[in-house]
Amino acid sequence: MTESATHVRVIEETPAYWRVVFENPPFNIVDATIFEGLQDLLARMHASPSLCVVVFESANPEFYLAHFDLTGKTGNITTAVGPSGLPILMDTFVRLTKSPVVSIAKIRGCVRGVSSEFVLACDMRFASRENTLLGQPEVGVGLNPGGGGTERLPLLVGRGRALEIVLGANDFDGDTAERYGYVNRALPDSELDGFVDALARRIASFDRRPIAAAKNLINQVSLPDADRLLDALNAFQTALTWPETQQRIQALLKRGLQREGEFEKRWPALLGTLLET
Repeated sequence: MTESATHVRVIEETPAYWRVVFENPPFNIVDATIFEGLQDLLARMHASPSLCVVVFESANPEFYLAHFDLTGKTGNITTAVGPSGLPILMDTFVRLTKSPVVSIAKIRGCVRGVSSEFVLACDMRFASRENTLLGQPEVGVGLNPGGGGTERLPLLVGRGRALEIVLGANDFDGDTAERYGYVNRALPDSELDGFVDALARRIASFDRRPIAAAKNLINQVSLPDADRLLDALNAFQTALTWPETQQRIQALLKRGLQREGEFEKRWPALLGTLLET
């Protein structure tokens, strides 16, 4: 089994309903292996004519997907091109959104930056009320969101709240995320699994062709243009070269990002004082 396959595990509940489990310990950092696993998954989804719905979840209840790997283990995901003609990062999210298969994010734990952008690319998002922290902290790190956050959020939450989420660069709990429209619903943690499973099985009981047709029609009136998504990724790449951005990234890594569990849980709250001595 490849490393990417162990980090993105597929559980085939039925031919029409799969669960996909992220498992990249200790914090489910998003690196090249996660994208390799998602690319393999998309190929499997495309080759499975009975598949109707996929639920994405985490093996780690503290970290759904933490954030982009800031130590450089991201390979060529922003430069190599995927089947859609877009860079792998963007290709993965766009093909997931446009797939005839319904995608549901079942969220527990921290979901920040590119991880937030992954769940925004899913068709639906359901979160644990007690155990969810969602956010786009890039501006506080000296960057702009580059994986679709600035394009998808305004369509879901409105312009003002999108600016609050992106420019404030802080975490949003499950209740607030639900109220804003960041997620479909926040449910008590004890009810999350049962609710999502029941919804997925209900959708999976219907015929695939009307599911795909209905999703395609909604996509036509609700998705951002691919050129805008590409502009954001290019801007993100440029921002990574800025010396002030590298200074902030190094400060985060020095303080314990990607090494210390407690710091991983709370670091966006500290971004306003990151460079203070």
